[in-house]
Amino acid sequence: MQTLGSTNQSSGYILALDLGTTGNRAFVFNAEGKIVANAYKELTQYYPQAGWLEHDPQEIWQDTCSLMENAIAHAQISPTEIVALGLTVQRETCLIWDKTTGKPLHRAIVWQDRRTAPLCHQLQAQGYTQEIYDRTGLIIDAYFSATKLRWLLDQFPDVDRHHLLAGTIDTWVLWNLTGGRVHATDHSNASRTMLMNLQTCEWDENLLDLFQIPAHILPQIHPSLGKFGVTDAAVLGASIPITAILGDQQAALFGHGCDRPGLMKCTYGTGSFLVAHTGNEVVRSQQQLISTVAWTQEQQSSKLDVGYALEGSMFTSGACIQWLRDGIKLITTAAETESMANQVPDNGGVYFVPAFSGLGAPYWDMSARGAFFGLTARVQPQHLVRAVLEAIAYQVAEVVQAINASTSTPMAQLTVDGGACENNFLMQFQADVLGIPVERPTIRDTTVQGAAFAAGLAVGFWHSYATLVQQRQIDRVFEPSLDRHTALTNFATWQKAVKRTLTETVIS
Repeated sequence: MQTLGSTNQSSGYILALDLGTTGNRAFVFNAEGKIVANAYKELTQYYPQAGWLEHDPQEIWQDTCSLMENAIAHAQISPTEIVALGLTVQRETCLIWDKTTGKPLHRAIVWQDRRTAPLCHQLQAQGYTQEIYDRTGLIIDAYFSATKLRWLLDQFPDVDRHHLLAGTIDTWVLWNLTGGRVHATDHSNASRTMLMNLQTCEWDENLLDLFQIPAHILPQIHPSLGKFGVTDAAVLGASIPITAILGDQQAALFGHGCDRPGLMKCTYGTGSFLVAHTGNEVVRSQQQLISTVAWTQEQQSSKLDVGYALEGSMFTSGACIQWLRDGIKLITTAAETESMANQVPDNGGVYFVPAFSGLGAPYWDMSARGAFFGLTARVQPQHLVRAVLEAIAYQVAEVVQAINASTSTPMAQLTVDGGACENNFLMQFQADVLGIPVERPTIRDTTVQGAAFAAGLAVGFWHSYATLVQQRQIDRVFEPSLDRHTALTNFATWQKAVKRTLTETVIS
């Protein structure tokens, strides 16, 4: 792992931002790679219609500022002691803003939003599925940014396009961090827009024409580890180099040390995202997985070093548990799900399909909806909770099967992070249904840790990626148990339940 600088930093700190779907966080890391302070704030969710989800970009920016200030204050350091800043964000969520006023035209459309599903169906019907996959590595789906940007532009037909800027959340926050001086993104986030060519790592002119998106409103694409500019002194009182930007799942992959084929991780957040590194070549899957950029870095020869990955995106995981708490109020805290699942010997014949936002990999059915199957009079709340946890594990198992079918190196271990990995029942069940060990690190904030590692390595604060990864402490390894046979039998039944939620076009 090369670095941009060679300064030997014995002191100083790295500031890392993790701007997620349900909340935003700021962390301060010391020279030993340890967290010394952090701050968190939940993000308001807006649901204008069923299947629609929006975020307020101004709220994201205001929270970013206050969280950075709070984390620095808690660390009891000066902003001038911060050597570099790393940024990781929820991917695909995008917005358009006026570069003269700095105000968004509309709230950001979140990756889970389904409003552009009709346009996606239209593109599929017009025969663009293979071309878009060949160019971007992505499946046509409302998940990705291109159709969202098209929808936003359509809402404001009379606005002068020369005054507009567009981008994902990293682009918006970077623009604000630099006082409007830098309009850029990195390859890992750009690869999720359905507008970047996966081979050239540049905006694809054919796709810009297809979606009628002016090239000049899009950000420049920079290496994930590199120089993005410095923070405006008015933001924190110091000009801090911004040296890493990554999509959240790629940042977690980096934080886990998954930098070569055969290594994979799964983040159990709002959704579950399983990513396997595939090296410096694009690997295509026949299993409905997407090919994407893991991260990029400019070599000393100015040649771009590109790492690729295969990914299975499952839209609803932790969101199921949140629904149990806030939607049907079956629980009061997420932690209760573990004890409730252990209170019953099995799922009581109940199976849950978590298709609140359609189904992602390996089905890619935008119209599927969630369902419980097997309900009888004997079913208790504990069975429902257990069925939800089992469904999260089953989704991941399907994607691991697809990864193994798509690569020559079988996956021998799953490394995990994210809020739901705290659940010991879920992690043990995951090991049982996969038949491989599940490794859970002591520090669960692997996403922001990856952004910090990348920023520090890029600026020369740290020199050895391998050493940083080796220093990670492992909390627990879940080994497959004797319950594996039962788990596999139930897995097959669950897959039948999933098929009953699919739309006819997907089934055929």
